[in-house]
Amino acid sequence: MLELRPTCEHCNKLLPPDSLEARICSYECTFCAACVDSVLGNVCPNCGGGFVPRPIRPSKNWKGGNFLGTQPASSHIKHRPVDREAHAKLAASIGGLPPEKR
Repeated sequence: MLELRPTCEHCNKLLPPDSLEARICSYECTFCAACVDSVLGNVCPNCGGGFVPRPIRPSKNWKGGNFLGTQPASSHIKHRPVDREAHAKLAASIGGLPPEKR
């Protein structure tokens, strides 16, 4: 189950469970859309993968107890600002490959 991390790992912007700005990679590294686009270039600094919009967990119990009330979002903040120089090298080594080819 997704942790639904509360902030962008780079800029520490709040990303509540219903945020349309949250982006995750396949390892659930979490960044805001602005950082993914303007800082990271859709390259995860931790794994080299791409990002997708994070799903929104229902806030209401529509079926089977599968909602924020029984499975709340994480409150653990992972604020790890990206080293832009190191990230530029990683992105260059990927050579513009689309996420599905990495």
